[in-house]
Amino acid sequence: MEKKETPGGYLDMELLRFTTAGSVDDGKSTLIGRLLYDSKSIFEDQLEDIEAVSRRGGNEEVNLALLTDGLRSEREQGITIDVAYRYFATPRRKFIIADTPGHVQYTRNMVTGASTADLAIILVDARNGVLEQTLRHSYIASLLGIPHVVVCVNKMDLVNFSGEVFEAIRARYLEVAARLGLQHVTFLPLSAKLGDNVVSPSTRMPWYTGPTLMEILENTPIDHKINARETRFPVQHVIRPISDKFHDFRGYAGRLAGGTLKKGDPVTIFPSGLHSTVTAVTRYDRELDEAITPESITVQLADDIDVGRGDLIVARGEQPRVEREITLMVCWFNERPARPGNRYIVMQATRETAGILKTIHHVVNINTLEPETGKEALSANDIARVTIKTAKPLVFDPYARNRVTGSLVLVDPDTFETVGGGMITDGE
Repeated sequence: MEKKETPGGYLDMELLRFTTAGSVDDGKSTLIGRLLYDSKSIFEDQLEDIEAVSRRGGNEEVNLALLTDGLRSEREQGITIDVAYRYFATPRRKFIIADTPGHVQYTRNMVTGASTADLAIILVDARNGVLEQTLRHSYIASLLGIPHVVVCVNKMDLVNFSGEVFEAIRARYLEVAARLGLQHVTFLPLSAKLGDNVVSPSTRMPWYTGPTLMEILENTPIDHKINARETRFPVQHVIRPISDKFHDFRGYAGRLAGGTLKKGDPVTIFPSGLHSTVTAVTRYDRELDEAITPESITVQLADDIDVGRGDLIVARGEQPRVEREITLMVCWFNERPARPGNRYIVMQATRETAGILKTIHHVVNINTLEPETGKEALSANDIARVTIKTAKPLVFDPYARNRVTGSLVLVDPDTFETVGGGMITDGE
């Protein structure tokens, strides 16, 4: 979708969300800083600030990583410890970047930053090749169903811009991609520090004739179909009349998580299974001819039936799963181990209920990408296939069909910490 010639201008441009991931010191923050710097997407006062910080740190050159390492503690340590979100635009597109940490103890941040991404940039240090964290982040990218992966072989300047080194890393990663089922993988040699192949083509790697990173970001197709197969509308809030003037009004507000909705559509409400018909779809104070994913809307129904927060409105005939026992892949975030029988708060779409961890089927060995059975507890940063049992039924789709209705988080009921994030595999 090109930029529209409308008064909205910038607001009507297509948006690409992408994440960066890799091992420690692969140059993720420097790469994003270079993107922002070379595309002239930073303000003059920002540049002055990082120049001053660079000088205080004894650097003669501007440390572009400081553009994304926003916390003072990050700047002082020279590492990324939180997800840094940045926004910029070119004449073709708007972008939201999630720069995620490389340290293994911050794997949960990578899951958070990548959960809504259309594209993942996975950095590999040309000197080190494919490492354990490369495998971990690639596995997470496959779990999250990120449609496009760009493998950036960074620091090519430190291996004399060798095409042989690049090809060896490419061959190794293709084996990983085949194991994980990654479909759309692009390989790019670059030097984030010097700017080679980031925004401008490199003159020092004539053996590479492909696009720059910016060209890839501007031209990668954005596939919104992952949430567009069936109509899914999780009810977030029930809007009731506030005065006699609007005594007949009753609406259901939320964000459309799949498909479309319009006046006259026959729908079913789950988990009750009750039927009704849409009488109006509004956004703010305007009625819509049709709402599309992922618009935030209010829906009115023809029948006065019991619909509340956590219910799911679907197109009639497009049946979701309704179960109390759910099998999923979970990324465990917390230092406190998860054992069968442990109780958690389960939050899925707009629904919240109590649940227990029933079974640990296997834990993924990140080095071999093979499942290992017999583990009695999950440790921090484990990726595992488990079954949970909930007090109230969940209404869901497999994650491969819908990212919203197919994902959930587990919350510790004592500390209210988010301890795990899961992708539902039931029904795949």
